[in-house]
Amino acid sequence: MSMTVGVIGGGQLARMMIPAAVNLGIEISVLAEGDDSSARLGATAVGDYRDADTVRTFAKSVGVVTFDHEHVPPHVLAELLSDGAKVRPGPHALTFAQDKIAMRTRLAELGVPIPGWTTATTPAEVDAFVTEYGGKAVAKTARGGYDGKGVRMISSSADVVDWLEALADGEQLLLEERVSFTRELAQLIARRPSGQTALWPVVETVQKDGVCAEVIAPAPGSAGAVSDMAAKIAVSIAEGLDVTGVLAVELFETDDERILVNELAMRPHNSGHWTIDGSTTSQFEQHLRAVLDLPLGATDMTAKFAVMVNVLGGPTEGMTSRLPAAMGNHPHAKIHAYGKEFRAGRKVGHVTVAGDDLDAVVAEARGAAENFSN
Repeated sequence: MSMTVGVIGGGQLARMMIPAAVNLGIEISVLAEGDDSSARLGATAVGDYRDADTVRTFAKSVGVVTFDHEHVPPHVLAELLSDGAKVRPGPHALTFAQDKIAMRTRLAELGVPIPGWTTATTPAEVDAFVTEYGGKAVAKTARGGYDGKGVRMISSSADVVDWLEALADGEQLLLEERVSFTRELAQLIARRPSGQTALWPVVETVQKDGVCAEVIAPAPGSAGAVSDMAAKIAVSIAEGLDVTGVLAVELFETDDERILVNELAMRPHNSGHWTIDGSTTSQFEQHLRAVLDLPLGATDMTAKFAVMVNVLGGPTEGMTSRLPAAMGNHPHAKIHAYGKEFRAGRKVGHVTVAGDDLDAVVAEARGAAENFSN
């Protein structure tokens, strides 16, 4: 097989695959959405990932196709397969990251612990579910939601009447139990087509307005039962869905010490950015290894703890203007800028610090990231 990897999508995930590919001597091509995309340094084509002809032409120039996001339409993926392209993860797996109702259905079949859920198309169905779960629930659009988009906390059908009215024939809303949780966790796993898997330590994620703000690796107090449960869940999903590449399993740790699956992402994930500086093998290198069916790398941590803090919004003049101060004040921090313009709440970069004293590592990472706030 050709050792050229084609990445559909030109965001920061594609951008961070480029150094890993360079280090391994792997050729990488990116189909970016525009000339100003985050991964423009690796963009060999610019075009619409929703256009079948554009994607098919791009795929013919590479050995294997993978993704920066999960939004490529199913009919486009089907045409790639009909052309004989190697698509990893395959459409048969990717559908469970694209469609939340399909995901919940399949996870239930696998016996994976998940919140209570149902589907709805009418106000009466919504209200019945809300009543069953104590007067509150979570409503989600089946497709297209991420970083808090397409998600609402509801107490009646009045909170989603616009969504119900906008449903096309055959579409449904996903309703879920509003879980009482003590914290959010994420378990990353990589899997090759041959079946080899590799897991990183389970991490704790801290959300701000529906967007991941901080990640602590490993999750404090997770050694033993929590780590074992998270790993077992991730392996069950990766094998049950036949995933190739990196899979992120977002989890709730509940008040009664259960671990429940919240969301899935079949690509490198924000909760794994710390692995660039805090693990023997980063999630980006591992993803490339996995989609090329190469032996997976070790996932040992380079220090006892690693903390990643996202830069959200960033300075209006760009992150590079603040580099001297951040570097001078926080020499242990590893700074990653995504080459994106300012927009409130937008992920424009991240900072990672690794070390053996968790309190010191958290303070250093937060302090370094603060240099890039407005």
